[in-house]
Amino acid sequence: MMIDKFLNTESNWGALIARLTLGIVLFPHGAQKMLGLFGGNGLEGTMDAFTNQMGLPWIVAFAVIMIEFFGSIFLILGFSSRLWSLAIAGLFVGIIFTNHWEHGFFMNWFGNQAGEGYEYALLVIGIALAVLVNGSGKCSIDSQLVKLLNR
Repeated sequence: MMIDKFLNTESNWGALIARLTLGIVLFPHGAQKMLGLFGGNGLEGTMDAFTNQMGLPWIVAFAVIMIEFFGSIFLILGFSSRLWSLAIAGLFVGIIFTNHWEHGFFMNWFGNQAGEGYEYALLVIGIALAVLVNGSGKCSIDSQLVKLLNR
């Protein structure tokens, strides 16, 4: 079955570490956008900023919020990790070209650039691609679903 290939994962510590790292790092960003936690604007404020200030279509703005919030949660749980990591990699490619490319490679550690470079986004893409290739790894819902489906 196609779902088996999509969910299949090795009982692998490296995949677990990559999946948890990506999910834990992205969760606060998604929670800012969706819930207003960690000093964020919440769903309404973020939608307003993305659509009115940045000029994103509402469906793109909504997708960004959903991918960061739900994607991070489902990665932590190990549910459909390949799907969410692909969505996250695509999201961050878009983020590079819409927000960070013009500022160069390096993050703005010392506040002397006009904005942030794409260094962080490349790290996120790399980790997301590792999860895409390897699956969820150990301790994942995906591995349990595959066992159930193959009974």
